[in-house]
Amino acid sequence: MDADLMPIGQFARLTRLSIKQLRHYDERGLLTPAHVDPDTGYRHYHPAQARQALTIGLLRSLDVPLATIADVLNGTPHALDRVRHDLETELDRRRRTLASLHHLITHGLPDTPVHLTTQPTQTVLLTREPATGPHDIPRATSTAIARLLSAAPTQRPPQLTGLFPLDLDDPLHITATLTTTPDTPPPTTPGLHHTHLPGGTFATTTHTGPYDQIPLTAHTLLTWCAEHGHHPTGPLREVYLTDPATTPPDQQLTQLMLPLTPPATPPP
Repeated sequence: MDADLMPIGQFARLTRLSIKQLRHYDERGLLTPAHVDPDTGYRHYHPAQARQALTIGLLRSLDVPLATIADVLNGTPHALDRVRHDLETELDRRRRTLASLHHLITHGLPDTPVHLTTQPTQTVLLTREPATGPHDIPRATSTAIARLLSAAPTQRPPQLTGLFPLDLDDPLHITATLTTTPDTPPPTTPGLHHTHLPGGTFATTTHTGPYDQIPLTAHTLLTWCAEHGHHPTGPLREVYLTDPATTPPDQQLTQLMLPLTPPATPPP
C-alpha cells in the first residue's frame, strides 16, 4: 500500500467532511478511495484526492445536488446553470411569499365582499398546460396565456380567464381561455381549440393587486362558500379584468369565481 495514503478519519479531518459523507460519496461513485483493505474494508485516500473532496464539500454547501456535482467533476459544460436557475426561481417564490406575508401583517386577513352572479356560456379559445405542482402554477399559467395571446395579438384588452383545480393533487393542469365569437377562424397554433366555457351560478369577488397575492382573496371566497353552505363544483376561475401589459401590479383587477351548480356542458 502507498505510504502516502491516509486512513479515512485523517482524510475526513483534512477535507472537513465526515466519515459518513465520505462513505456516501464512495457509494455514489463521486469519490472512490485510493485503496480499500480487502480484509478489513478500511478506506484509504491519497492526498491528491483532497481537491476533489473539497470541491464536493463546497458544492454541497451551495445546495448543488449530487447528480449535478458528478457532472461538474466530469467536466460537463454549463453543469451549474440549472442549479442557478432553480435557486433564482426559489428566490422569486420566497419574495412573493414575503410580499403576501407583509400584506397580511399590514392589512390583516382579506375580507372582500362576495356575491352570487349568473354567467352565460361563452365561446372561447382554450389551452391547457401541465404543472409539476402548486409551485409551478405561475409558470404554467404564464405559458398558457402566452399561447393564447400569440393567436390573438391585436385583441386589447384580451378577455382572458384562468381555470385552476380546487384539488391540487397530481396530475395538475392549468386551463386558460380567451373569449372569442362563434365566427372566429379556427386557431392554427398547436394546443389551442375552440370550445364553450359553461355558464351557471357563481360565488364572485374581486381581487385588487398583484396576481401572486390572489390566493389571499381566494381564501375569502372559499371561506364565504363554506360559511354559507355552498359547495363549489368546479375549478376556480380568475377573470383578468385589466391588461397586465398596461396596468401597474397594485392596480390589477381580477374577478374570482367559483361555480356552485354543475355546468350544463363541461369543456372537452
